[in-house]
Amino acid sequence: MSMPGIGELVIIFLIVLVLFGAGKIPKIAKDLGGGIRQFKKSLSGEDEKDEDKKDK
Repeated sequence: MSMPGIGELVIIFLIVLVLFGAGKIPKIAKDLGGGIRQFKKSLSGEDEKDEDKKDK
């Protein structure tokens, strides 16, 4: 299975735009970015360090 080309990405973006509307796309992108950031922190163990500081 190959990566989607520019044409396919444009079609996917248009479908997302129609389904969610232009107003919700920035919020969805922000939430997705926050989720990815939190996932990376949990993999690196930064959350455990932050929780230890809060307990002290």
